[in-house]
Amino acid sequence: MTETTHHRICPLCEACCGLEIKVDSGKVVSIRGHATDVLSAGYICPKAVALKDLHEDPDRLRTPLIKRIGVFEPATWRQAFEEIERRLPPILARHGRNAAGVVVGNPSAHKIGLLTYFGKLARALGTKNVFSASTLDQMPRQLASGLVYGHWLSIPLPDIARTDYLLVIGGNPLVSNGSMWTVPDFRGKARDLRARGGKLVVVDPRRTETATMADTHHFIRPGSDVFLLAAMVQTLFARDRVQLGSVAGWVNGLDAVREAIQPFTPEAVSARCGIAANTIEALALSLVDAPRAAVYGRIGTCTQEFGTLASWLIDVLNAISGHLDQPGGTLFAKSAAFAANTAGRPGVGKGIATGRHHARVSGAPEVYGELPMTCLAEEITTPGDGQIRALVTVATNPVLSAPDGPRLATALEGLDFMVSLDIYLNETTRHADVILPGLSPLEDMHYDVAFPQLSWRNHARYSGPVFPKQEDQPEEWQTLLRLAALVQGKGIDTDAGLLDDAQFAEDAERLFGAKAPDLIAATAHYKGPMRSLEVALRTGPYGDQFGAKPDGLTLEKVIASAAAGGIDLGELQARIPEMLRTPSGKIELAPPTLVADLERARADLGRPVPDLVVIGRRDVRTNNSWMHNLRTLAKGPFRCTALVHPTDATRLGLVEGSQAELRNGARTVRAPIHITEDMMPGVVSLPHGWGHDLPGTRLQLASQRPGANLNALLDDQLRDPLSGNAVLSGIPITLHPVESAA
Repeated sequence: MTETTHHRICPLCEACCGLEIKVDSGKVVSIRGHATDVLSAGYICPKAVALKDLHEDPDRLRTPLIKRIGVFEPATWRQAFEEIERRLPPILARHGRNAAGVVVGNPSAHKIGLLTYFGKLARALGTKNVFSASTLDQMPRQLASGLVYGHWLSIPLPDIARTDYLLVIGGNPLVSNGSMWTVPDFRGKARDLRARGGKLVVVDPRRTETATMADTHHFIRPGSDVFLLAAMVQTLFARDRVQLGSVAGWVNGLDAVREAIQPFTPEAVSARCGIAANTIEALALSLVDAPRAAVYGRIGTCTQEFGTLASWLIDVLNAISGHLDQPGGTLFAKSAAFAANTAGRPGVGKGIATGRHHARVSGAPEVYGELPMTCLAEEITTPGDGQIRALVTVATNPVLSAPDGPRLATALEGLDFMVSLDIYLNETTRHADVILPGLSPLEDMHYDVAFPQLSWRNHARYSGPVFPKQEDQPEEWQTLLRLAALVQGKGIDTDAGLLDDAQFAEDAERLFGAKAPDLIAATAHYKGPMRSLEVALRTGPYGDQFGAKPDGLTLEKVIASAAAGGIDLGELQARIPEMLRTPSGKIELAPPTLVADLERARADLGRPVPDLVVIGRRDVRTNNSWMHNLRTLAKGPFRCTALVHPTDATRLGLVEGSQAELRNGARTVRAPIHITEDMMPGVVSLPHGWGHDLPGTRLQLASQRPGANLNALLDDQLRDPLSGNAVLSGIPITLHPVESAA
């Protein structure tokens, strides 16, 4: 056969790099960065090369599985749906719609079919028990954005290509290439920043890869980011250095922030943060003195008890230092499709609401339509009306990724029925009764829905499938629609395409009124997510408005641009006030719930600092648990080690390479020790997503070096009360050599 070239958006992390994939005789022969890609300009990391491993992985599921007498057996798609129809609807009929729960995971964000059709399944189930990975790492950031700017995905992004000063708190973008900030080749952009005389400053309890290349790094006690940020805000008010710049006429609540922040002086927070008061003041003044500057915080600022407060205070800092909505400061992307802050009337909207319902057991409020993942186990095991008895999971592995995985595993085993949409038989799906396999990313079309709303540069890019799918394999959106039809009593023979046509016509009439028939006719050649993408692009801010603007975007134009690297829509621009969707049409700098929560932080300020705490970390090769089964990423040195500062190692009797036991109450894990001055004294780091030693999985490579599951140490009752996000950082532990652990 002749070698062919294909262009693909990498689906393995938020950087979304453009790839050039060469195929010969049905096999991938090379994967390289796409040099003309408008977002990534040829950059890739090792994960992209591992797409070949993922596609060819013998452990990847390619046929449905049904568990019979405790053993998974291959089944046809019809047999799988017959089993689901036999067992799931009777549970709903007997116990009500809230007897079902549904969980969606991280990979769904990289699959347009799963992302845009998961909600249809959730609505068909009619349950309030919806959970996602968002409450494990990012919900505080989304909640703060919703309260301040009016929408969950209106997130200010550092304008890294033009900034003079970038302050990174609790983030490691050199490894992630941005998280809630799509910025491929962060290293290159940071080098450019420094080459033009700019400065990169990192605050983190570990000297991360990003901190190592920074101009300055400051250690901080885990979980104290809120106090550092509050003191920086207080400094600018106390020094009369507050400047709102171009957004001055669009800010509500400045006086309320000034009053609420008064107790958080640098002197008051210094001991809790582990940072000298004069250093805190210097950080605040450096920010306001820089002509173009931005503050960015991520996992470390979200996965703590004050995650929403910390995320909000980052926004406050960017605003009162004059850098919000400024070139070189923080700006908002203008996505070509699917962005709520480009739709409807500019500059005003409904804002957001939370607490529309609450978790049955803990009373935790709904946020962004979902309940905290840490409530899942108790909702399954606690008897009573609304107890979860049946569960649907979509591309997720919470037994490893959520706190107290052993408790969750026990809960899953007690379900009446469980169905999973997944490409692996992993630590979570081993509990399922039916597993429905998804497509390999190389068999699927793709357009990023969420990440263009978080990108360092505006763009529109499309990926076609590299390989044809198996003939009997449905598209993932079809699988979700068939499940939705099944729980609505429509039977397993319902045609997913016809169901999609009916739902699309309904949506078109609701959104476009009298124009709906013309829109339906104009998009009839597309089905499923292709059709919704066509509508979103053509009615979006750059779209052709169905012929009214002939030079505008259409799906056909975006598809045609794939070989050229997509369509460049330019650098980020100032967007306030048009992107605001608050009822007031203003930036709500002092949301009452956040101002009130400062009192909780103030009361906590004097809490004693534990002798030793644990934090997580991620490696560029092992961002998520399923990546541990890919040979390209798994090779090399073992990465699941506990990092310990030399002074802690000495006082605890720990030796390089030896095994140690980490303990939190009755919860324990064991890991090899690596002694390094990259850790702050009193802090231990163990990576996220390991623990592949559980029976009943089919992850042959991962099980050879299973590693220790950090989350097995963590308490699933600890969460940020506002966002429901799990507390994964700064947990007190004890640490002992294995020979004396008893």
